[in-house]
Amino acid sequence: ANNNMSLTVKAGEILALIGPNGAGKSTMFNQLSGVDTPTSGEVLFLGKPVAGHDSREIARMGMSRTFQHVKLLPTMSVLENVAIGAHLRSHKGVLSSAWRLDRQEEARLLKEAAYQIERVGLAEHMYDEAGSLALGQQRILEIARALCSDPCLLLLDEPAAGLRFKEKAALGELLKKLRAEGMATLIVEHDMDFVMGLVDRIVVMEFGQKIAEGLPDEIQKNPAVLEAYLGGVD
Repeated sequence: ANNNMSLTVKAGEILALIGPNGAGKSTMFNQLSGVDTPTSGEVLFLGKPVAGHDSREIARMGMSRTFQHVKLLPTMSVLENVAIGAHLRSHKGVLSSAWRLDRQEEARLLKEAAYQIERVGLAEHMYDEAGSLALGQQRILEIARALCSDPCLLLLDEPAAGLRFKEKAALGELLKKLRAEGMATLIVEHDMDFVMGLVDRIVVMEFGQKIAEGLPDEIQKNPAVLEAYLGGVD
């Protein structure tokens, strides 16, 4: 359980939430995104409580998240995956509901999906089967889905996990581009090299509590952090 945790994500910055396994990061992430409700305290987004809203309502408020394990329809195109993913984020119902669209709604979804695919740098793969993409490209596809709801806050769950060096570099460049556009981004991540070279601020958790917060350089030198987390990394 998390205890007396607090953090603030600002427009135009990337904030990382780090800590050893079992620190409470996933619980915190789920509480921030409305998946779980805190037993005390509250999560405010643009000054309004998140509690009591389902994921679609939260998306409409302007918050969007990705998950560590990307779920794709591998034999369908990148464009179709982003369009269907965007539709399901904003509508109740099973996947088949994506096929019961009027032509105007379908055209709007495909136009928005194409725009976001270009925005994240996957335009050349727009009509490729999603299952043919490398893992790094699939993660970026998932970000394109998240962007379709036009968020001002993006929550990313271990986006660099399992990625190769070039894939991490491409992901980092995309997140820097979104930051320059004014996006607020919160990432939960284990890859310290990726985090330290990218983010503006870092919050460190251990045993459900915040033990440090600051700039990357400050966190790297913080004795409590070195003891709890960074010292355990080879």
